[in-house]
Amino acid sequence: MARTTMIFGFLLVLLGAGSYLGTGSAHPTALIPMYFGLALGVFGFLAISPNEKRRKLFMHVNVTIGLLGFVGALAEALRGYGAARSAGLDPDYIALGAKLIMAVILLVYVQLCVKSFIAARREGKV
Repeated sequence: MARTTMIFGFLLVLLGAGSYLGTGSAHPTALIPMYFGLALGVFGFLAISPNEKRRKLFMHVNVTIGLLGFVGALAEALRGYGAARSAGLDPDYIALGAKLIMAVILLVYVQLCVKSFIAARREGKV
């Protein structure tokens, strides 16, 4: 699961870089997915360990980062959309799309982690 974490981290780095460039490099907050991706990548790399306790610790850190990122991205997408619509404006579709894509990526990641944790518990590895 650690290598999968690194792949999801890489996807978030690409999303952040693409969002930043898509906004004309004018909005540094577009890099937020990249920061989450870097965190997942670093802790995913640290989870590659023969030491079971270390691996479990870093994978639990990763799933926590993923869950916080999912909730934050979804909440911010809904807030931004609602604020724009209540002001009678069209939302920034690049920002909205990036937030929703980040939320979907992290939701899938958290689901895979939970499935992996349940499988490990059933196999008696935990």
